[in-house]
Amino acid sequence: MSPYYLGLDVGSSKTHALIADAAGRCRGFGAAGAGNYQTVGYDGLARAMADAFAAAARMAGVGAADIAGAGFGVAGHDWPADRPPHLEAIATLGLGCPFELVNDAINGLLAGTTAGWGVNVTAGSSNNCRGRDRAGREGRIVGNGAPFGEYGGAAEIVARGLQAVNHAWIRRGPPTVLTGIYLAATGARDAMDLMEGLSFDRYHLRGELAIEVFRAAVAGDDVAAGIVHWAGEELGWLAVAVIRQLELQDEAVEVVQSGSIFDGGPRLSEAMAAVVLRHAPRARLVRLRTLPVVGATLLGLSAAGQDAYAVRDTLIATLPEVAGSKIINC
Repeated sequence: MSPYYLGLDVGSSKTHALIADAAGRCRGFGAAGAGNYQTVGYDGLARAMADAFAAAARMAGVGAADIAGAGFGVAGHDWPADRPPHLEAIATLGLGCPFELVNDAINGLLAGTTAGWGVNVTAGSSNNCRGRDRAGREGRIVGNGAPFGEYGGAAEIVARGLQAVNHAWIRRGPPTVLTGIYLAATGARDAMDLMEGLSFDRYHLRGELAIEVFRAAVAGDDVAAGIVHWAGEELGWLAVAVIRQLELQDEAVEVVQSGSIFDGGPRLSEAMAAVVLRHAPRARLVRLRTLPVVGATLLGLSAAGQDAYAVRDTLIATLPEVAGSKIINC
């Protein structure tokens, strides 16, 4: 039987498994729920990986013994101390092959760059940024959002919107349609009730509210437009930080944009590009147009000693055959 290769992209909201053959053709795909141990624990991580792998293996008609190499890009695998318990969770899959374990932001980098080096900025529920140079050196941010001054994901956009609503209420800032949007989202009676309810945890703001901020910007609200521009600049600074770490300012570095926030339109992307190009004039921004699990599968091929980038295009082209509609929201 031809060797098969496994990729697992484990995120804070979903987990994807992909199995490919030696020619790079996708043979099996599986999906499961959240796997970040910070929210589901290590038992939840192991369960999410097992469920996604089992679904992909059934589709491909293979078992653990048929996997020749595996790649794991896992949200929450941030620090050296995280590695041992993550390895224990991976061991429960019963694989006997070589594998590599990285943070999930590396998945988008590998899937989106043409040669496996560059920078990936991820913006979804929050944000992250990782990079690699040609020699394999890695650069990174903390990846834990606002407490560390790292902004641009949905959580940070929603929080910035709340600040604007508050400033409008206390007459520090201009009126904004976001006030009505936030009242409707929480059921608050007025701005004072909103602030009181949030202060006492009677009301809660969800990340999906970021979509409404983007819509308000498109509709012409200056405050919302300013927030979207700010988020784009902040994402640009994440990329610049990692570019500086890897000394890629003068290189034709690919900067991958991955995650749902980049569906927000040109206002955000153009603001990000302006910051990046000011500090790395030869950089090229690339929107990820496939699922990040492709990157994890490339990692699995490399772990087995294969030339992963010789089959990257085949992986991307054949993924929709096994993933179906799941490829749409990438």
